[in-house]
Amino acid sequence: MPPVRRKISPHAAKLRRDRTDAEDRFWQAVRNRRLDGFKFRFQHSLWPYVADFACLEAMLIVELDGGQHSEAEDARRTAFLEAKGFRVLRFGNHDVLENLEGVLAVVAAALAETRA
Repeated sequence: MPPVRRKISPHAAKLRRDRTDAEDRFWQAVRNRRLDGFKFRFQHSLWPYVADFACLEAMLIVELDGGQHSEAEDARRTAFLEAKGFRVLRFGNHDVLENLEGVLAVVAAALAETRA
């Protein structure tokens, strides 16, 4: 049986191809249910936005922000996604590259809250 292909937006496809070092490190740590058994999606399309990492079962989005991010636009995105029921965690690329274990601990704590 051939694999199922999901249609993704061209923007999300480009983001997947051109991932940052921080995104790659975080993805390697959470892919294939490596973080407490939760499934994450990378560059997942949600309404008009593309979330860096989304865990749909926990309604959790993890955004990794580099220097190009606009605080005003990030606030709009976060408000929109929170209105849809998601919790949004934001980390700088530097945080992931310098303290991946700390970032994963924060994300794991947020995931644990969904099981409580």
